[in-house]
Amino acid sequence: MSYHDETSRTLSYARHDTLEGLLQRGRGLGAERARCDPEASVPLVYDGIRRDWTWDSQCDNRCLYQARLIWDLKLSPAPVVDQLAGDEEEGSRAADVLRLLALAGSDEARDGLRAYIRTGTYWVSVLQSVTDDWPAEWWEDLGDVARARIGGEEDLPWSAEPWTRFGIEVPGRTFRPRPSLDGLSDEELLALLAADGTEFNKKIDALRALAGREPAEGLIPLVPSLGTRDGRRPLPLLRRAVSRLGDLAVPAARGWAVDGREWLARLGADVLADHPGPEALPGLVAELAEQWEAQAWCGPDTTAKRLARFGPEAADAVPVLWRYWRHTPHSYERADYLEALAAIDPSGLDNAYIESLWDCEERARLLAIASAPRRPQTLHRIAVLRDDPMETPEVRAAAGARLAR
Repeated sequence: MSYHDETSRTLSYARHDTLEGLLQRGRGLGAERARCDPEASVPLVYDGIRRDWTWDSQCDNRCLYQARLIWDLKLSPAPVVDQLAGDEEEGSRAADVLRLLALAGSDEARDGLRAYIRTGTYWVSVLQSVTDDWPAEWWEDLGDVARARIGGEEDLPWSAEPWTRFGIEVPGRTFRPRPSLDGLSDEELLALLAADGTEFNKKIDALRALAGREPAEGLIPLVPSLGTRDGRRPLPLLRRAVSRLGDLAVPAARGWAVDGREWLARLGADVLADHPGPEALPGLVAELAEQWEAQAWCGPDTTAKRLARFGPEAADAVPVLWRYWRHTPHSYERADYLEALAAIDPSGLDNAYIESLWDCEERARLLAIASAPRRPQTLHRIAVLRDDPMETPEVRAAAGARLAR
């Protein structure tokens, strides 16, 4: 992460209602205003790529938003190509944007990345990223380059491609595809979790499969046995699988919450907190207000989800939810505030949905596609998303389904 103020090491965002602040936050309104004032937007668009304005770089997304701004404003990708020569983080942000611009049809972006793979310092990660998205004919001729350059990298490659295709063995790394247990029934997956002899990774694969399905109530009695061998934490993906159970897990969670194992007690407490009773409402409203006063940007999304369960009874939280939606730099959480508002008081959401068609976050765009009012400009924007080669497959599919209706 880079910082606006290098002395205090604190990110300093511009006001949420200015063009600069909107672009820093990845708001859809920023993209719309940029189209209305391209001249003022140019330095801000490039600055958004040069600096890391994501609050949480593991969750917040900006690269597609920034690539669209470059493309829609007909800006040159040359400054972004030049940024590849910076440090690893700067180069990675530039590569993410250029990779998408190439898909949109920018020869300059594609040539810039191919040239970097031939001579750049962090060429391994760039090569792997383009093999995930680009057609093979755009990169498979780089095999000789890869064979000549591989060796001595500080970080080992993380994926099988393109090394397998190039016939390159990476020392210290064996690539094996993760097994999929999606073909097994719920009963078979639960049997694997219950068996003492099931290996650690296979249990994780079983939880992964369950986490993507309708709730499997048979998981509930197994939960206390699904901790790591040292008894200090739950198995990976257990929380996600339990969250799919919803209210079904509440009775058992009361027992988990008082268990002597810290991880199980915490899991039980979280389940109970996610399914609050009527008596919890005043405290949650106060908690959200306190988070706003403290300018806490990580965590209020959880409070918002809990408030959403009360529907219109949580109306006192609506003004703060709107403030968070407008102000937060943690763009990943914007969709949660929008969902909470929809559950509590959906009036006045039309403009927020329309704006979210330009949002940097995929979840926000998906919500907007599903709920934006049927207007000519809205349907036109959804058609653009459906046909955008830079867009994610999930968004393109949702846009196509909305238009088909």
